[in-house]
Amino acid sequence: METVDVIVHIAERDAGIARTLREICALDGAVRSCALDLMSAHLRAQAVAPDVLHCLELLRRDDFARRIAERLGPPE
Repeated sequence: METVDVIVHIAERDAGIARTLREICALDGAVRSCALDLMSAHLRAQAVAPDVLHCLELLRRDDFARRIAERLGPPE
């Protein structure tokens, strides 16, 4: 299973995650990167799993964010 598939699968099971991903993926690349910087800093202080931080890094990529947005649809 590809990373995008895993993230979408999780989002389909959790409305809060889906909503957050839709909002993040809809942002302009530069704005998305700044938002992800803030999220990463907050989560590092919480000692989250490295996989979570890896996902945030992937979301910085326009192609990755676009693929998730296509699968989840626009923000509500």
